[in-house]
Amino acid sequence: MSRLLIECTYVFHHPEMNSGIQRVVRNIINHLPAVQDEAVCIPVIFKQGKILEVTQLTPRHSDEWRSRVQKKLEKVAQKLVQVRNRYWLIHSRLLRFWPWRASHNVRRVTYVLCRLLSFSFMLPLYLTEKILENIELQPRAVEMECRADDILVLLDSSWHADFFPVAEKLQRQGVSIVSVIYDLIPLTHPQFCDGPLVQVFDRWFEWIANTANGFIAISGTIRDEVHAEVRRRLGSEQARGRWFDFFHLGSELDQIDAGRAVRPALQKLFSSGRSVYLMVSTIEPRKNHAYLLDAFERLWEEGSDAVLCFIGRIGWKNERLIERVRKHPELKRRLYMFNDLGDAELEYAYSHAKALVFPSFVEGFGLPLVEAMQRGLPVMASDIPVFHEIGGDFISYFDLNQPQSLGRQVAQFEDSGIFPALQEMKDWSWLSWEDSARQLVQRVLQQVKPQKHVQSVCDETDHCTE
Repeated sequence: MSRLLIECTYVFHHPEMNSGIQRVVRNIINHLPAVQDEAVCIPVIFKQGKILEVTQLTPRHSDEWRSRVQKKLEKVAQKLVQVRNRYWLIHSRLLRFWPWRASHNVRRVTYVLCRLLSFSFMLPLYLTEKILENIELQPRAVEMECRADDILVLLDSSWHADFFPVAEKLQRQGVSIVSVIYDLIPLTHPQFCDGPLVQVFDRWFEWIANTANGFIAISGTIRDEVHAEVRRRLGSEQARGRWFDFFHLGSELDQIDAGRAVRPALQKLFSSGRSVYLMVSTIEPRKNHAYLLDAFERLWEEGSDAVLCFIGRIGWKNERLIERVRKHPELKRRLYMFNDLGDAELEYAYSHAKALVFPSFVEGFGLPLVEAMQRGLPVMASDIPVFHEIGGDFISYFDLNQPQSLGRQVAQFEDSGIFPALQEMKDWSWLSWEDSARQLVQRVLQQVKPQKHVQSVCDETDHCTE
């Protein structure tokens, strides 16, 4: 049976992260045991030029303890460095005065004492850190051997990593490399990204375009974009040697802690009897929160009592928007913002809101849309191709160039109680994360097996024709 090595390096090392890609990786990895009938699926990470099999994705209590100690050590280190820099500054000032200015020996003795003091500060800290790095009674990942017929699926946000040499080595040994592509936004819409990310992503995509045997996107829309971009970079002839496919994401919220209470401010918001419209996403320019503010400000001017609520951590390039929200006269009246909700509170918000409003300029999928709709929450979203692929006629679409088009839909929904979509939410259904993991595995196998067969024929005959 084929072995799929599912890479999850970033999530393994950053289990606290719960944004879009991290949520996808964690859920796919956690549902691999349910799809072992399709293939042997092994979660793996890259570390120090090696590939390791993951035995446990989330940290144990001992790992959490080590993490807490390391964070405290980092804080202590920062303070010690500040103290050290301060006394070196004092040392430099002393050299201007007598007796340091007059005597080389005094200057030398003072320097040696400062060096010894500096060393005495940092040595215990250094030794403690080294002990923590090397002591791991039950490692969560162990080194493994790959086989020539293995399939390496780069599921995580691998543009952050430096594993190119080990992946190329595995490919030379016969391992197929499959890249999961979430979107091409740093290439197609660089204005929405930080400059360093654009450069890193471009270098990574150049490498993956030349290296991967196949690409599997999270939507048909992104698959087509990836195909076009690979063809542009490599040429049509070379691009024909790659395959392109897609799978869809699941919808469950997997980190709901039943013991965690919903904060009173959130309960008060939804118990007010007013209609609450949610926007769930990281707050960054691509998500277009300003459009929502414009639309709802017009509604409020017309006397609407509808509430707009932003849910999501604060991201990048958003200083003007955050200042606008924090100084808004409707803040905590008809405008709310929560930046640190857990899954239990997000579930509560989805279950009590009137609708999700999602004005994003560009997306690879739109995970909050399926999370909301799977819970019976209707969605109003920007009129972009991927949302039509995901939501079809169950979503009500608005024009990004006209905030009043969203305002009209909200006003109509408030007045009539009839959601302005072509199909009713009661007929909606979507994949679970287990379905998503199975779809990923099945489609990779469907694509890789024929390719490996063709390659074996080429190897045996020393030539290959299309």
